[in-house]
Amino acid sequence: MEAVAAAASAAAAAAKDLAAAAAKDAAAAAATAKEKKAAAKEAAVAASTAELNAEQAAARASALALDAKEAAAVAAAATAAAAAQASRKRKFHLVDDQVPSDGDFISRLPDHLLDTIVLRIPTKERIRTQAISRRWRPLWRSTPLDLVADYEFKSKGRKTVDLIHKIISQHPGPARRFSLRLSITDCYHGLVGWIGSRALDNLQELELDYTHTHSSNDRKKMYMWQLPSAVFRFAPTLRVAKFYNCIFPDFIVQLALKFPRLKQLTLDTVTMSEDALQSLLSGCTLLESLELRDNLGIGRLCISSQTLKSLGFSADNRNKCVLLQELVVEDAPSLERLLPLDPKYGPATIRIISAPKLKILGILSEDISELQFGNTVFQKMIVVGLATKMHTVRVLALGSTGPNQATVANFLKCFPNLERLYVIFQPSMDKDDVLKYDPIECLELHLKVVVLKNYNSITGSSISFAKFFILNAKVLKEMKISLVYHRQQNWFANQRRLLQIENRASQDARIELTCGRGSRDNFTHNRHTHDLSVADPFDIPSGECYGCMELIRKKSLLL
Repeated sequence: MEAVAAAASAAAAAAKDLAAAAAKDAAAAAATAKEKKAAAKEAAVAASTAELNAEQAAARASALALDAKEAAAVAAAATAAAAAQASRKRKFHLVDDQVPSDGDFISRLPDHLLDTIVLRIPTKERIRTQAISRRWRPLWRSTPLDLVADYEFKSKGRKTVDLIHKIISQHPGPARRFSLRLSITDCYHGLVGWIGSRALDNLQELELDYTHTHSSNDRKKMYMWQLPSAVFRFAPTLRVAKFYNCIFPDFIVQLALKFPRLKQLTLDTVTMSEDALQSLLSGCTLLESLELRDNLGIGRLCISSQTLKSLGFSADNRNKCVLLQELVVEDAPSLERLLPLDPKYGPATIRIISAPKLKILGILSEDISELQFGNTVFQKMIVVGLATKMHTVRVLALGSTGPNQATVANFLKCFPNLERLYVIFQPSMDKDDVLKYDPIECLELHLKVVVLKNYNSITGSSISFAKFFILNAKVLKEMKISLVYHRQQNWFANQRRLLQIENRASQDARIELTCGRGSRDNFTHNRHTHDLSVADPFDIPSGECYGCMELIRKKSLLL
């Protein structure tokens, strides 16, 4: 038993010693681990510092590289500038701050500025720029062709036709404008070739006024020319088209041509059928202004366009052919101007069914047999039934025989918001109107400008007519009265009394009388159908004499 106890005690002691050794080893291991952890932490901090230093070094290196790159770019630019300067010096034989020996500063401009200069001068002058210097020689060919050939287009020692042919054959295209206004016997055959030339590719503006002459038995006869079918190749690109004295082929109805960019169209003394014109207009989906003058073969025209803003038209009864007798504005939501250019020659009937934006109207006169605004109908300017008023019309031009004060006053009831009125006096037997009227809305509230043309102070009707507006236009700002013949200054003083200027309804009104140069003004020379920038196409200067203008300047003719 004692042996067993001793063995157990020895085992316990050994275990105790073993445990103590293990504890000691564990303590040593923990200390080692702690040291290693501290060392690792120090290493991590050192690594982080090293990484930061590396990043800073890399950034610095990158900055240095960028500086080097910029320095290289600056050096390259300086080298290029020096080379260009040296090239210019060699080319123009110039030294800095020296005046060119030939005084040619323009040739030193950049190419794009020279192109702009060339674009702003006539074609014939463009060609002449080739003689300035070698640098100018290719410029006229590099700009779009803008060729206007009229009676002044000629060159010494060279036929006009040959000059046109040379220009078109040498220009590579494209073209902006081709305008031909000539009277040359052999020009027609040249025209067909010119139209087919690549120089006119992508043409934007086309004007053809070609009056052909035919020599027979020493007599020259003028006649209309057939429009070449090659013209229609420009349909996709044309923006402006003007045709004069030509015959349109009927086959354009079958072609159903489309003019997707055309905005301005003029047909003057053109022969074509109603179907051909309607087909042509239906293909003009962006058309803004249309002028029809003295055309043949068109008896009735119906306008239906979503884009049309201005329409000018007239007929010519001097020709024994089919003439425009009736114009119907069926649906024109954008129409702002309706301009019968010479009502004396038709059309006899004008019907405006729908034109909700119409602002400018005229010339209207007794020569129009029937005039219809919506449901309101006038026969020779006399109202038959007043059911529709034209609230949108602001400018109105009338031709009045007499003048007829009663007719005009009743006519104005259809335009309650009228602001500007032009009246052209037509001579007739004297008739002194005495009018009793109900208040007219435009005279009460809106009419600010009245212009009377061809005033005849001898007749009582003219004096009564002018006095009617002086005494009844309550917001009138300006009234211009234009005479045909010159008058002496004492005549103007007498007119002041006859027109009762002192009793004018608008005390702010400025009333001016001037005389013309012995010619009557009837507005038939109006050319503002296409110029939509002109707010009032009838506000154009008259042919006034110098004496009257001097008196106006001195305010001697202001009543």
